[in-house]
Amino acid sequence: MMTDKRISLDARLTTLAEMVGKVQSFADVGCDHGRLGAYLLQRGWVQRAWFGDISDVSLEKARRLVRMLGYEQNASFWIGDGLNGLSDSVNAIVISGMGGDTIAGILARGQARIGSARLLLGANVGHPELRGHLCATGFRIVDERVVVDHKRCYVLIEAVRGVQKLTDFEREIGPVLCRTPSPERNIWRAFRIRVAKKALDGAIRGNDRAEINRLKSELEIWEALDFK
Repeated sequence: MMTDKRISLDARLTTLAEMVGKVQSFADVGCDHGRLGAYLLQRGWVQRAWFGDISDVSLEKARRLVRMLGYEQNASFWIGDGLNGLSDSVNAIVISGMGGDTIAGILARGQARIGSARLLLGANVGHPELRGHLCATGFRIVDERVVVDHKRCYVLIEAVRGVQKLTDFEREIGPVLCRTPSPERNIWRAFRIRVAKKALDGAIRGNDRAEINRLKSELEIWEALDFK
């Protein structure tokens, strides 16, 4: 194995790798370059990594990386929409770099393939919708982390099988983030307020009453929140 070719990850993927932790097997849905799985294999945190992508061109990048590092015997690949094509049970499933609605759709279509796997989810947008879907389909959120990388904010969610009911406040902010102080959480709050205010200005100009009311409610939650 070419152990001198050490894989490095950005802050978002490093945090996802830490959340996966040491498990027997994991799957990366929409793996693209495959760096997350290669990183976990290289460090011995996982024994088998599944790499999935809807594009064979994208998946070939992961194949080349795994081949270069010498981990072919520890890797499996599938081409398909979401979890379709994952033919074995795994301990952890990562779905990241997509919208919350897209991730929710992947989970809904792939329910039969999730089994008892932990879910590590990184939505670009639509976090409240994703949280709502998780709790409506038999999952509970056990961890949430804000990652700040080059002035961009990411929220990563870990969910497991279970029962959980969320208030509107928890659905918007996150049940774990509500009670877990961190400097990154303050940055995320400021970012959400800034985005919502900009969107509200646009909704007012367009006289979209439903969107105006929704954004005002969102702003009210974030502005009332004291993360100090």
